[in-house]
Amino acid sequence: MRDSYRQSRSRPGPEAVIATYENAAQAYARTRDRSLFERRWLDRALAYAAGRRVLDLGCGTGRPIATYLADRRCAVTGVDAAPSMVAMFAANLPRAEVVEADMRGLELGETFDVILAWNALFHLSADDQRAMFATFAAHSHERTVLLFTSGPDAGEATGTAGGLPVYHASLAPWEYRDLLMEYGYEEIAFMPEDPECQRHSVWLARAAGRGVG
Repeated sequence: MRDSYRQSRSRPGPEAVIATYENAAQAYARTRDRSLFERRWLDRALAYAAGRRVLDLGCGTGRPIATYLADRRCAVTGVDAAPSMVAMFAANLPRAEVVEADMRGLELGETFDVILAWNALFHLSADDQRAMFATFAAHSHERTVLLFTSGPDAGEATGTAGGLPVYHASLAPWEYRDLLMEYGYEEIAFMPEDPECQRHSVWLARAAGRGVG
């Protein structure tokens, strides 16, 4: 995983991510791991949260993460830019809210207890990732918990979605820490290549008891 975040000569760019997920939607839905290896981190986020209103950015089909959260009595709002993903999310979680939108520049006009960007933030370019922290802050109150994944260090990589190549990127850990601090969050945990989470690199943070933004 670490080597995959070194520079390589050819890869799909970030501008292709939404179309890739739209084209791969059915295959992605069939092949997405539903073992809920993310459970430990989701439970940690909920343990810190002041309530159960969750914003799931890059929600995909809603399975398994949003369905797990809904089963935990969370009120989930999903956001995805791929129309087919939004349609499947709505079918899988008919009582949840889902919005077809690009998370970049999202303006829902409300705040949430948990903001989740699991396997989503790292599909954006480095500059767009930096800008997303203002979006996180705009949807946070003074006790919001933020959970997201990144790469283990700075660089770009090519992953797969439903068998199609897809862009990944990461900032360096120090830069994520600077952004968290700049936008009013305190780090709870960072686990690079967590061996208990299929080697995902996971960040957990919370608003630092004051206004964010």
